[in-house]
Amino acid sequence: QVQLVESGGGSVQAGGSLNVSCAASGRGFSIYAMGWYRQAPGKQRELVALLTDGGRTNYADSVKGRFTISRDNAKNTVHLQLNSLKPEDTAVYYCNLVLWRGTNLIDYWGQGTQVTVSS
Repeated sequence: QVQLVESGGGSVQAGGSLNVSCAASGRGFSIYAMGWYRQAPGKQRELVALLTDGGRTNYADSVKGRFTISRDNAKNTVHLQLNSLKPEDTAVYYCNLVLWRGTNLIDYWGQGTQVTVSS
């Protein structure tokens, strides 16, 4: 059983910073990638940042230079530092874990954590 526990998030004024973290637990899993997606009201879920087990990162253009993803491999934890926040960053942020299951990749999702940025 894979579990994802998210922490962090909250409310901040524009220009402020927040941090969200996600810890994965389970037995015998092989991680391909960990990262974050977000979903604003009335919009589709979108990629924010993803970090593969090989160290490659992928950021949404809208967050490049402002957000930083990092991972603690020993703790199977991924962190997202959100700086220079804008009101349009307001969304529910979801942790994403991608595991190898044989030759297939399987997605797991956290419950979501709210980030609210006021102008």
